[in-house]
Amino acid sequence: MTAETRVGLGTIAKQWGRIGCLGFGGPPTHIAMLRQLCVTEREWLSAEEFQDGVATTNLLPGPASTQLAIFCAWRLRGIPGAVLGAVCFIVPGLVLILALSALFLAGHPPLWVRGAAAGAGAAVAVVAVHAAVGLMPASWRRVEQHARWIVYLVLGGVAAVLLGPWLVALLVACGLAEIALRRPSGRLSLLVAGPVSVGGLAGSGAVAWVAFKVGALSYGGGFVIIPLMRSDAVDHYHWMSSAQFLNAVALGQITPGPVVQTVAVVGYAAAGLGGGLLAAAIAFTPSFLFVVVGGRHFQRLRANQTVQAFLDGAGPAAIGAIAGSAIPLGLALEHLWQVAVLAVAALWLLALRRGVVGALLGAAVLGVGAALLLHLPVN
Repeated sequence: MTAETRVGLGTIAKQWGRIGCLGFGGPPTHIAMLRQLCVTEREWLSAEEFQDGVATTNLLPGPASTQLAIFCAWRLRGIPGAVLGAVCFIVPGLVLILALSALFLAGHPPLWVRGAAAGAGAAVAVVAVHAAVGLMPASWRRVEQHARWIVYLVLGGVAAVLLGPWLVALLVACGLAEIALRRPSGRLSLLVAGPVSVGGLAGSGAVAWVAFKVGALSYGGGFVIIPLMRSDAVDHYHWMSSAQFLNAVALGQITPGPVVQTVAVVGYAAAGLGGGLLAAAIAFTPSFLFVVVGGRHFQRLRANQTVQAFLDGAGPAAIGAIAGSAIPLGLALEHLWQVAVLAVAALWLLALRRGVVGALLGAAVLGVGAALLLHLPVN
């Protein structure tokens, strides 16, 4: 009897919903919970098959842990399992982050809410640095020419500061450059022509286009969406202020489920509840399609040298972009006390190597104290 016939949809709904509700901490937590469920406890998948899923979803653009959750459910019950697993994994965090968006982006939120937002937002820049540092070792080992890895890293960091919405083009260019340097091939244009050309199909509105870039064109994990979104949401479309964008990033980190749900906050700021739902739907659709359409080809994808070369160029650039995003995020701080909170968060994350959720919640508590007890400015 195959796994596909022995795992019921009700079981998938229950277990993937549990992970969606309790998966605080981002991709490492999601991967650990999925491994514990699918490999250790239920033995639905072998350790080798699960690890292959982890490796392959990291080759794809978009949120890797979401793709892994969809892939595991797809392996157990095909397309119905993938649909149900995706919904149960994504929706709990989406509901919570939209509810918090309504609270934090209200016209006149209570003082304690503004203090918590200012405190958590102050820590976001160092969270970006922490995310980049965590990605560096694995990426460094994959590239044969470490000098090129450094070049891609620096280019990504500069692009995050200077290019804004054109950052995607830089990531793609670095990937193509690595292909050309290793093994020039006439097929390399196919690697990116597909996702780029469908941009016009994602929707007619600006929210749809921003969400599509997040879901289909972001290489390097969930945190690379920050430099991708910030220029659009703050500078170009003026949907939110720099401080509100910091709040959006913080909400994406402290809520369960995929970090990419930050895009729902941006969509909410742009067009209310409908905008938030639209942004989430468009951002997650590519991940679903990548798995259900390409899942049977994952083994070949992993072995494809052109794909590997592309990611060895785009990956370091994405890490650089994540680190570089800390500069505009840090410059967005408006008050001196927020700089002190940033320093405490840096100590917590980089020196003590503690968790991101704890850092953001602690920063929020400091912000509440600054507002209510010290009467410091929070606007």
